[in-house]
Amino acid sequence: MAQIQTQDHGGKKGSKKKRAKKHPAEIDMTPMVDLMCLLITFFMLTTAFAKPKVMVITMPEKDKNEEPKDQPKISAERTLNILLAGNDEVYYYKGQAAPDKPLPKLVESNFSKDGVRKMLLNWNRDLFTKITEYREKRLTGEIIVADSTFENTIKQMKLDDKKGPIVLIKADTAAKYKDIVNIIDEMAICNIASYAVVDIGQVEVMMIQGMQAGAPLTEYPKIKVK
Repeated sequence: MAQIQTQDHGGKKGSKKKRAKKHPAEIDMTPMVDLMCLLITFFMLTTAFAKPKVMVITMPEKDKNEEPKDQPKISAERTLNILLAGNDEVYYYKGQAAPDKPLPKLVESNFSKDGVRKMLLNWNRDLFTKITEYREKRLTGEIIVADSTFENTIKQMKLDDKKGPIVLIKADTAAKYKDIVNIIDEMAICNIASYAVVDIGQVEVMMIQGMQAGAPLTEYPKIKVK
């Protein structure tokens, strides 16, 4: 803190007064050094805690020369298509939308626990229960395995699953990045074994538009090829 030193000069009555000598103000910098150390520590900690979270998504590489017959076949009975639109809107339908088949029913849902998560858990209940019980046994000490063995066992459970859904995540142009993050989080919560982020089709965009307009599509629309 600043300290101003003054000198008191006394004298006899009637004697000439001497002017006090002026001394420069002295500022104690010790508290400032302590404050600087506290600020440095504060910013170091907040920077470490505020690191951005990154979600790694492995996307399949597209082969322009790949023929449709060479693409992997997906069982229509296990296929679940999740369509993401704007304003946190989520739609899904089971099976495939093909011109030679009846158009599947599009269901409106959301990201709440009673929305798309409830539907996924009901469909994937067997695998979800199996993985959950295995995790609880490890937490309670009933089984003792290394982390690598634990992760490999869960991966093998997912590979052996033949009943759970194969989820195809498709985002409309109005969907936001957080919608992709939210639906992938639901895949992890529900222990979905197989899912992929793929391009949305023109028919599916029209299905979403029909739901938003209150006129769901019941027949496969005729698409004009430009």
